[in-house]
Amino acid sequence: MSIEEVLKSGNYSLIDVREPMELEMDGEIEKAQNIPLGEIEDRKQEVTNLAGPKIFFCRSGNRSGKAVDYFKSQGLTDVYNGGGYQDVKQSLDNL
Repeated sequence: MSIEEVLKSGNYSLIDVREPMELEMDGEIEKAQNIPLGEIEDRKQEVTNLAGPKIFFCRSGNRSGKAVDYFKSQGLTDVYNGGGYQDVKQSLDNL
């Protein structure tokens, strides 16, 4: 399933792995949960408890890719790298 298909389904969780100061500087997506990449392992249960497929994003897609790799290594299959903040924002705006 593509990111666009997941977004169109309406059943997903957005996880922003940027640092809080980046949200202040660059903006944020209202429905997204902010869990910085450095806190992902400590907050693993919080992420796994989120509803639906999980779409991770950051500034460029690099950190969100690391988050996806981590959760795949933990056995989660419904995880997606949404790429950068602007990519996800544009995809949501185009729905």
